[in-house]
Amino acid sequence: MLVLGMIAGAGLWMVAAVAVAMVIGIGAFVSTQWSISVIAVREELPEQGRDMEVLVGSRVPVCVAVTNTGRLPVAWVLAEDLLPRAAVDEIKETDDLVSRTRMGPLTVEGARLAVLALLPGQTKHLRYSVHCRRRGYFQIGPTVLETGDPAGMFRRYRLGTPPLFITVLPRIELISNYEIGSRRPMGEIRIRANVMPDPTRIRGIRQWQIGDPMRSVHWAATARTGTLHTKIYEPSSVIGATIVVDLHVSTNPDRNEPLRTDLSVTAAVSIAAALHEAGEPFGMATNGRDAADRVRTEGFRGDHRIGDHFAVRQAAGDATAMRRKSDRLRPVLIEVDRGPEHLKEITRTLARIERTDGLTLPEFLIDTEPRLSMETTLLVILQEAPPETVASLVGLSRRGWAVAVVLNAISIDDFTRLAAPLLAERIHVSHLMDQDSVRDVCREQVSR
Repeated sequence: MLVLGMIAGAGLWMVAAVAVAMVIGIGAFVSTQWSISVIAVREELPEQGRDMEVLVGSRVPVCVAVTNTGRLPVAWVLAEDLLPRAAVDEIKETDDLVSRTRMGPLTVEGARLAVLALLPGQTKHLRYSVHCRRRGYFQIGPTVLETGDPAGMFRRYRLGTPPLFITVLPRIELISNYEIGSRRPMGEIRIRANVMPDPTRIRGIRQWQIGDPMRSVHWAATARTGTLHTKIYEPSSVIGATIVVDLHVSTNPDRNEPLRTDLSVTAAVSIAAALHEAGEPFGMATNGRDAADRVRTEGFRGDHRIGDHFAVRQAAGDATAMRRKSDRLRPVLIEVDRGPEHLKEITRTLARIERTDGLTLPEFLIDTEPRLSMETTLLVILQEAPPETVASLVGLSRRGWAVAVVLNAISIDDFTRLAAPLLAERIHVSHLMDQDSVRDVCREQVSR
């Protein structure tokens, strides 16, 4: 327009060309300055920094302070704190012509997106709270800042704050009575099979018979009656356990999620807590996926560069997304130990664990068998028991492992169908029906 105006002698064209050039130049300068000068800081962080732990049902306050550090007023900036869509959206499912709505594990109370106008040095806050309705490992953020020139010709995006990670711990139910014994003798609980008597537990006395060892003679009763009497001991067993949680997608179908998986996790952490209170050894193993490991390998990488602005926003959105498939086949295994720190480690791990399509339970047991403790019971919690799983558990039992199974089944008919082949091989099976049955699941194990 400027060249044509000079050739044709049209001053209006020349003025229009200069005006357009000034608008473009000023717009590019202003949008860049606004993007650089606006910063965001996440306030009210917990003491542990970017990682925090809460219980199911807690509300976590989130506060993001957006400040204009430049000398120019900012006409508008859009601040949005991103959350994983799978964690906050309601999912509508249709199964057998029945439609139902599944709530997300997080509920947002307040606005996590706002358009702000900032004077030089002014700070405004983005405040909302997150209601944690289910256990899990969730990423809050990052905060994306979007601004541009008043004419709308340029847009600038940047990441304002790094994300905050929240671990929602599962509920721990009080186990009424834990009596699952391993095959290691001389422990804390009485068992029915008289495999090896425990000399620390005297059940009674009787007259001495040929074949009784002299070290079991009850000398006080012998002196009092003038006839040899011998002590009768109770057989006992150690009550430690290695809790195995099956979380493969093929045996944990979508139609039962997320309730049945959460119930398995609640049962596992409650059993671990009961063993901790009893001072017994316990460990945990699962073929599930650790959400913290997923975030480290697939999630946020902390790129705050201002470059390809659309790519920055796209990367921020991808950082809060969850891949549906996982090709990582590394199992999660925590060695058998005692103590409160060990219980905390298992509780955190069970809170973060997710279903995966990696190792099935038989493949997982083959891979981890050399690293599992034979001095404890293998307490396997699962929803489905296909023939491959039954064969794997029977093989472990025949090789000398103490195996017990907790079937997480909704109905008694499903439990009977799944438990029959296991009971036929003398493997103890108990029924985990609902939240209330967690308290008695270990006692029912012995009464069968």
